[in-house]
Amino acid sequence: MASDLSVILPRVLIVSRRSVRKNKFVDFVGEYHLDLIVSYGAVPVIVPRVSGVHMLLDSFEPIHGVLLCEGEDIDPSLYQDETTNLSPAELEEIRRMHASDTATDKEKDSIELRLAKLCLERNIPYLGICRGSQILNVACGGTLYQDIEKEVSSKYQEYQRVKHIDYDNYDAHRHVVEVVENSPLQDWFKDSLDKDKMEIFVNSYHHQGVKRLAQRFVPMAFAPDGLIEGFYDPDAYNPEEGKFIMGLQFHPERMRRSDTDEFDYPGCPKAYQEFVKAVIAYQKKLNSVTSVTKPIKLNQEMEKKRKVIIRSFSLARNLYSNGKEMHPSKHSELEAGAEFLESNTALSLQQETRLKQMGATVRNGGSYIEKLKFNEEREILARNVMGKMSAGQLSDLSSFYRMMGQICSEMLERKLSGIVNDTAAS
Repeated sequence: MASDLSVILPRVLIVSRRSVRKNKFVDFVGEYHLDLIVSYGAVPVIVPRVSGVHMLLDSFEPIHGVLLCEGEDIDPSLYQDETTNLSPAELEEIRRMHASDTATDKEKDSIELRLAKLCLERNIPYLGICRGSQILNVACGGTLYQDIEKEVSSKYQEYQRVKHIDYDNYDAHRHVVEVVENSPLQDWFKDSLDKDKMEIFVNSYHHQGVKRLAQRFVPMAFAPDGLIEGFYDPDAYNPEEGKFIMGLQFHPERMRRSDTDEFDYPGCPKAYQEFVKAVIAYQKKLNSVTSVTKPIKLNQEMEKKRKVIIRSFSLARNLYSNGKEMHPSKHSELEAGAEFLESNTALSLQQETRLKQMGATVRNGGSYIEKLKFNEEREILARNVMGKMSAGQLSDLSSFYRMMGQICSEMLERKLSGIVNDTAAS
């Protein structure tokens, strides 16, 4: 019997790049990226570059990995905490030379920065290729060169300069990089490296690059002009345990021999292979945390108590919904729910979750109404404050509370599981 693989395989989010074709917008993702993700056992989920998507990323859950790889220059205002030395004339010349890349896309920036920060907050595996590596560095407080030729190459003699982009030789262009010892790159390309010369030739297509590397990262490769060509977080790298935070400025997926799909080096697809390995491990870890403990079977007495508590929470829900005083004769029925919340035992995680969804209860309707009014006043105040916040601030605030909620849920599950186990043992 065929199984539904879409339910089983982990999901990797990839943001599309927008271009104009026949006077219409077209969103796309390079096929090499998609092919490699699928071949190693994950499902690529394309996030379209559409206005407002950065506020809808919750709809793409669960997220088991993020691959960012294509796009225009990142808006300089997002990373320039230091004044650029480029003159207006030089900036205009850069815009003319790299017209297809210098037209910044703020909506794409918002989507990708939000995803990068989400990965950093939750330790979701992240692989950044080219622009994706720059996004990762900026998300962590690093900066970029606005133009390598103007800010880096100009310091070298002509024969020492590195050509990082060739518009006429997109796939075939190569330049040498030196791989750092004891890095993942050395492990991936170990069969192609000489002990005395830790060099490989890479494909690159970029006119910007890392200027100041964010503090949490360690370089993995350098171009002869000193530009960082790869970096990673050593504290967040262990694919077997679902950890992978890395940026590569070059394109291993495009390092293939002319007119074939054969890679330049056996290590070229390793970035994707190890990334997907981490994605699969992360999915398993996430599933084990969020899995629900099987409910214990209840005897008749416990079932009767359960129904009394359900009744109590049902009354509390109605009280909350209607916002009205309840008849004094009903107050005693709220006691069971209040006692349940104050006790140190729980029927099961599923039932406890269900009771939480039905709403909290209190010992008397009058105090509840007062608390309800107080909460309404706090809600109005919160709405006024948040109404003055920017979309980015609101997004970060939402992410913070989502993270706190996830931690709270994990701790609650562990405590409740312990309670259930203790009850069963006794």
